[in-house]
Amino acid sequence: MWYIWLGIVILLALMEVMTVNLTTIWFVISGFAALLLSLVIDNFLLQFAVFVILGIVLLSQTKGVLEKWLQSNHPRTNLDRIIGMEAIVTEEIKKNTPGEVKVDGKLWTAIASKKIKKGSTVHILDISGVKVLVEEVDS
Repeated sequence: MWYIWLGIVILLALMEVMTVNLTTIWFVISGFAALLLSLVIDNFLLQFAVFVILGIVLLSQTKGVLEKWLQSNHPRTNLDRIIGMEAIVTEEIKKNTPGEVKVDGKLWTAIASKKIKKGSTVHILDISGVKVLVEEVDS
């Protein structure tokens, strides 16, 4: 029975290498645990239960932590540094119509969830393509 688990582990590892989304790595680990268990216990139902339960527990408990850690090691680019900065609205921003803001000496097309008047100070939340997502700073 161990050869079936070895095949599953190899298949899942290949899937993980092809996707690099940290989706099947948890089941590779749980498959390896089931493989080791198959060397000791011949009950397939118990092996399968260990595979599924351990995979789900590992996925739910560690994926978020690992993704945060991987993102924190991602170097920021020059564009990323304007996120969090304040900017001045140079063209009025309407709810469904982009406007323009000036930040760090550069003009950016800006979008917002509500109307923001020219001359207002805004906080840059994110960059989406060539537009910045902003919100008005409370006075």
